[in-house]
Amino acid sequence: MCKTKKSTDVIEPQMNAHSKSRKSFKSSASSIPPDPTSNNFSCNTNFNTTGSSYNNYWSKSSASSRASLSSLKDSLPENPHVYQFSEIRAATNSFLAKRFSSSSSSASWRCSLRDKDAIVFQRKLRRPIELLELRDRVLTIGRSHHSSIIRLLGASLSGNYVYLVYEFVEGANLAGCLRNPKNPNFTVLSSWLSRMQVATDLAHGLDYIHHCTGLNSSFVHNHIKSSSIIVTEESLNAKICHFGTADLCGEITENNNSDSAKSKKSDSREIKFEGTRGYMAPEFQSTGIATQKSDVYAFGVVVLELLSGEEALKYRFEDEGSRVNGDGGVYRRVSVIDTAREAVAGGGGGEVRRWVDRRLRDSYPVEAAEKMVRLALECVEEDPDKRPDMGRVAVTVSKFYMESQQWAKRIGLPTEFSVSMAPR
Repeated sequence: MCKTKKSTDVIEPQMNAHSKSRKSFKSSASSIPPDPTSNNFSCNTNFNTTGSSYNNYWSKSSASSRASLSSLKDSLPENPHVYQFSEIRAATNSFLAKRFSSSSSSASWRCSLRDKDAIVFQRKLRRPIELLELRDRVLTIGRSHHSSIIRLLGASLSGNYVYLVYEFVEGANLAGCLRNPKNPNFTVLSSWLSRMQVATDLAHGLDYIHHCTGLNSSFVHNHIKSSSIIVTEESLNAKICHFGTADLCGEITENNNSDSAKSKKSDSREIKFEGTRGYMAPEFQSTGIATQKSDVYAFGVVVLELLSGEEALKYRFEDEGSRVNGDGGVYRRVSVIDTAREAVAGGGGGEVRRWVDRRLRDSYPVEAAEKMVRLALECVEEDPDKRPDMGRVAVTVSKFYMESQQWAKRIGLPTEFSVSMAPR
């Protein structure tokens, strides 16, 4: 509408009782600073009388906001670093410090890096990687944050090795929690709910890696096994180690083979063979291609370990009256997958009850245990297309966990635990 002189004239209304009361309220509220976002806010001559209180109010508010933003910033995790190799060497005393762990593929040291309690893993590069590529990959992986994933703090390169720095988490790996060679009859995971908590944390962490990073990138973990899962002290929550290791070590590259329809899948990667016996899916062993489906397979194996307390794969000596290498018996390869299948095939709850870890002392809901065994066996199907997606697995495990909590409340068991992992 075009403005005219008439349209801009100020019309003074007749004063009445209602107007007087409104004026009185306005006067009594004059100490309240006006809201600049309000449609009724206007800069007029009356505003100057409260300008001082207004400025004081908003300056205090701004200072409070800045303090809140500062505290929020301090609470957020830092972006991961590409460390100078000299920092890694100094933190590990030129790698002469006592090793935190050692295996055929890596060595690790606990140390302090830039005032962070950390674990440094030394791994051999599977293919050459440039510093710029390492930085980009570290930043991409470092943007992922989940309560069930141990955070990557950074990495460094030197020669044929990459040094991966992860935050240190107090606890013990799942394999050690389930099987203590010094005391086989003891386990910190002595209740059904504690094991369901671990399964739930693991399922949601792996689902996040596969689908929820929000980075427009499809991740494959490729190192899921009981020794790569930390059970935190006191709370007994599970955290997945080594997220990003396969990418940063050069184990995995995008597969550009256009001749294969399967290689076009977003979760398909080409790998220079790196795996652990007992956790490797059949197609992974034959092709060397790591996929999210091979992660699901490894997850299924870990759940079967969690339920039975047994190793993924072992050799059991059996006396069968035959002589092998001069012995009076044979060593038979025993897989936790095979024993679980036999228990389920036995029908009824009796076989599954005998298969589940005896240290739970039959104090668990048999129906929930059977459902968990069947879900785990679905995850270790020979055909990868028959394995479920981790999104569905995470939802299903959460459902079983809630059913287990309801069972515990019905029989009066505690649903929260605080356990020390000190040596016994």
